[in-house]
Amino acid sequence: MDENTTYQVLLNDEGQYSLWPAGKEVPAGWHPDGTRGTRQECMDHVDEVWTDMRPRSLRERMSAR
Repeated sequence: MDENTTYQVLLNDEGQYSLWPAGKEVPAGWHPDGTRGTRQECMDHVDEVWTDMRPRSLRERMSAR
């Protein structure tokens, strides 16, 4: 992908994030979180919001102890 590609941030049910080229079909199990921009803008957003890299199911199991 080149510098002119617009990306979107995707989120899955486990609370994991991914960058995806805007305009491409979103893979099953993922949905846009509403953030679009350059790769760097999207990476900055993910760095800000994804503070715990553990999958949601693991976080829930660990907090139930």
